[in-house]
Amino acid sequence: MTAPADEQAQDAPAAEPEAPAENAEGGEAGDDQDDLAAEWEAMVGGEDGGGDATTGAGRESTRVLNQDEIDSLLGFDDEHEDGSEKSGIQAILNSALVSYERLPMLEVVFDRLVRLMSTSLRNFTSDNVEVSLDNIASLRFGDYLNSIPLPAMLSVFKAEEWDNYGLVTVDSSLIYSIVDVLLGGRRGTAAMRIEGRPYTTIERSLVERMIHVMLNDLSAAFEPLSPVTFRFERLETNPRFATISRPSNAAIVIRLRIDMEDRGGRLELLLPYATLEPVRELLLQMFLGEKFGRDSIWETHLAEELWFTDVELTAVLDEQFMRLGDVFALKVGSRIMLSATPDSLVDLRCGDVTMCTGRMGRRGSNIAIRVEERIMKGGP
Repeated sequence: MTAPADEQAQDAPAAEPEAPAENAEGGEAGDDQDDLAAEWEAMVGGEDGGGDATTGAGRESTRVLNQDEIDSLLGFDDEHEDGSEKSGIQAILNSALVSYERLPMLEVVFDRLVRLMSTSLRNFTSDNVEVSLDNIASLRFGDYLNSIPLPAMLSVFKAEEWDNYGLVTVDSSLIYSIVDVLLGGRRGTAAMRIEGRPYTTIERSLVERMIHVMLNDLSAAFEPLSPVTFRFERLETNPRFATISRPSNAAIVIRLRIDMEDRGGRLELLLPYATLEPVRELLLQMFLGEKFGRDSIWETHLAEELWFTDVELTAVLDEQFMRLGDVFALKVGSRIMLSATPDSLVDLRCGDVTMCTGRMGRRGSNIAIRVEERIMKGGP
């Protein structure tokens, strides 16, 4: 019973010396297999996000973005929530919009509007009012309606001469501030805000009066550029009822800040590009009164040089209308009888245009034509 066990115990050490012989013969191949296995292990470890320091490069390439980075990539980060500047994918989507900087005269108009509104609102409220221009941005009309913070009042106005519409948005802070100032609120106390209720008739009337003042100043701001009358249409509290353009149409938004000591708010003016189209050529000017392509010095020089220009004139004695067969039948010695006489008028032509008529004669050894009548075409 014990003999086989002893034989097995003796046979086991006998097999061990053969392993080094095999490793010795295939040692080089074994090293290659180990390197290949290490590469596969590194790749698998990088995909799983685990492993030791050798798989750190794999984990770095598949790093998961946090919420802030995702918001920044999509363009919804808090830094640009006011819509003044877009980033990420939002910037790519809005890159097709026309930038207001292509209409440089708009900045001059809005600077003039700020100065006019500062004076008008001081007279309107009998208080110290400061109006400042926050920014000018281009965006789609639908995006602007979705970004309006409610509650707010939206005033629709019409540009009579341009036959189109615009929008004025007054936020709740400015509404309560105007009402508080016009109704005799004390200075140094913030306006009381009662949220969750519709605006009263008194509040709507006072805000409408302020919008009338603002529209008059806007008309005066455009007056040096192009006379236009902005007429108040209606006052809305729901952006759905203030749709004046297609949601995908481009528009210009001007954000104004109105401060009355410790009170104030924001007023936004929206003008679709379709509204500004009648005066687009004027808005392209870099400064008021600019006339492209006109130079008085060049005009004077051109007028002087025209007097020294050589113009070739052709004297036409008479014209004959012949059939093509008669023209082919002409031979050397053939005669064409003209109906012109020595006293007939001769046409002087420049190309195909008859400039004047005259009579043919002789001056010295040259044939000359005395001008009898000038023919003026295309003008009085």
